[in-house]
Amino acid sequence: MSPADETMPSVAVRLRELRRRAGLTLEAAARAAELSPAHLSRLETGRRQPSLPLLLTLARAYATTVSELLGETAAAPGAVVRAADAEPRPTGGWTYWQAGSPGRGMQALRVLIPHGSQSDVVRVHPGEEWLYALKGRLRLRLGDSEHVLAPGDSAHFDSLTPHRFAPVDADGAELLFVHTLLQSPAEALCLDGGSGGRTAGGGHDRHA
Repeated sequence: MSPADETMPSVAVRLRELRRRAGLTLEAAARAAELSPAHLSRLETGRRQPSLPLLLTLARAYATTVSELLGETAAAPGAVVRAADAEPRPTGGWTYWQAGSPGRGMQALRVLIPHGSQSDVVRVHPGEEWLYALKGRLRLRLGDSEHVLAPGDSAHFDSLTPHRFAPVDADGAELLFVHTLLQSPAEALCLDGGSGGRTAGGGHDRHA
């Protein structure tokens, strides 16, 4: 069993508990996250592994943070995150490390994306994103434009602009990722009242 598989039961239980704490039915939470109720049910029973963008979407819907969804706790928010304290967290084929303190208005992560992982998922959701390429080249599709980010390049955009990104090279890409975590009521995050097949962080998840 892989480390990711070992963490799934606890994440699944936490997803269910936080949804109930937010006072949402399975159907209401699925609409807010633009998922099908069946997909959300699979996440809550550990039969499906959530991707990082999907965890961000569920964190907003439940007015919490990715750290809490994963059970990460800290005695108090600190200004410094030591490299030795940042443990790798695999999810949805990606691996990420906390690069900021939990419970803040922004979520800062260092992300390793293997080649071909989630490259066809288009995402649309509230907030802003800032990306900084560390290693490898990253192809960013932003609205009708396409950009290739080399190490040292960055991008800052409104997350309501349809976007997707994928490594260009076979070795994958590593980047810094900063996203604003909007603590909004779940109903305010429903961009399309009828889900119409839109899933996984407000985008079209062809893996669902």
